[in-house]
Amino acid sequence: MSSQPNGAWLTQDAYDRLAKELAELEGPGRTEIAERIAAARDEGDLKENGGYHAAREEQGKMEARIADLQRLLKNAVVGEAPKDDGVVEPGMVVTISMAGKDRTFLLGNREIADGDDDLEVYSTESPLGSSIHGSTVGDTVDYTAPNGKSFPIEILKATPYRA
Repeated sequence: MSSQPNGAWLTQDAYDRLAKELAELEGPGRTEIAERIAAARDEGDLKENGGYHAAREEQGKMEARIADLQRLLKNAVVGEAPKDDGVVEPGMVVTISMAGKDRTFLLGNREIADGDDDLEVYSTESPLGSSIHGSTVGDTVDYTAPNGKSFPIEILKATPYRA
């Protein structure tokens, strides 16, 4: 499976979950926030109306999330979990050794790891992700950090992410 430059790789489960969230935000979510803004507006002077300003701020955050989800889902590459073949690719939980320390993370999109806040996520476009993408367990690759320093990284483990 190769990385697609046009969109993030998502599992079918992640895609379905995000599509459901988008539908909720675009429908009932927008209706609810519009009603809260209208109710707060009816309370009078908008300059000193904390409820109005809070609702408008929440609306802005919700619209940003809607735009993010629309963009992500429109361009997403949806597929099954990658094969358990030791190749580092989107959807794999990867363990590396870098500078004498082991690190484990998901390669892909943070939206794949629903609610798994303990698992770090790196995209294939990140400096670390692009350095290891396509390598296999046992490989040592050169990683150039954003500060310009180079480190050898050994790929210790690469297994498909399981929600």
